[in-house]
Amino acid sequence: MSERILITGAAGTIGTMLRRAMRREDRILRLVDIAPQRPLEDGEAAELITASITDQAAMDRASAGVDAIVHLAGLVSGGFTWDQYLDVNINGTHVVFESARRAGVTRVVYASSNHAVGFHPIQEGDLVPDYLFARPDSYYGLSKVAGEALGSLYHDRYGIDVVCLRIGSFLDEPTAARNQWSWLSPGDCARLVEAAIGAASPGFRVVWGVSANSAGILSLEEGHAIGYRPLDDAAAYAIGTDGGNGDFIGGPFTAAGFDDEGPRGGS
Repeated sequence: MSERILITGAAGTIGTMLRRAMRREDRILRLVDIAPQRPLEDGEAAELITASITDQAAMDRASAGVDAIVHLAGLVSGGFTWDQYLDVNINGTHVVFESARRAGVTRVVYASSNHAVGFHPIQEGDLVPDYLFARPDSYYGLSKVAGEALGSLYHDRYGIDVVCLRIGSFLDEPTAARNQWSWLSPGDCARLVEAAIGAASPGFRVVWGVSANSAGILSLEEGHAIGYRPLDDAAAYAIGTDGGNGDFIGGPFTAAGFDDEGPRGGS
C-alpha cells in the first residue's frame, strides 16, 4: 500500500524542493497550495489541490486518507499586518491541526522558525538548546510560537505526534555571515523532514532545522534523536567570518520598526 503525504504550501520554496526530493515509488504526495500547480513532466505520483489552509472544509477533504501532514503554508516573510498573520499563519495552522484530528492523521510536521526565539541573545561559546523558550522577534515569529503551541495542544489532547522544525536559513547556498550557523541546505532540509515523518512515536518535539555547520551554535541533539543526520556545512562556502552571529538569533528581524516596513523576505 502506498504511503500518502500531504504537503501544504507545496508551491513555495521549500515545498517545491520537497516535491522532488520526497518522491518514492511507494509514496503519493498530496500537494496543497493556494496557487495553482501543474504536474511535472515525467508523470509524478502526485495529487494537486488548489485550496487555502484557512478553508476548513477544503482542508478536511485534503487531509482524508493521508498518513502524515507536512505543514509549510503561511506568510513566510516579515512585514505583513497583524491581521494577516492572524488569519493565515495562526488561524490557518489551527485549521490544519483540526483537519488532522478529524481525519485521524497521526503525524504532523510543522515548519516553525528560528524567529520564534529570535530575541534570545547569542552568547559566545554557548550552544542554543532545542527547547529554547519562546521569545519572538516579530509578528511572523509570534505566529510560529502560536503554531508550536497548537502542536503541543493537539499532541497532549488528541495524541497526534507533532515535530516542530525551527528552520534556520533555507538557501541553496549560504550567502551572509549569519548563515555560518543558521544555514539549512536543501538536501539537509529533505533529510530533516524525512526523519520527522519516519521517527517512531516522537510525541511532541522541537528540533532545530539547520545543517551540520562547523560554526553551528544550535543544538542538533533532538534532530539526532529523531534520526536526522545532516551532511552539509556552510564552511564549505566562502561567505566571510565577520559579524556572523550578530547580537540575537533573529538577526535583522529584531530591528526596531521591522514590522512597520512592509512585506519582505528574510531568514
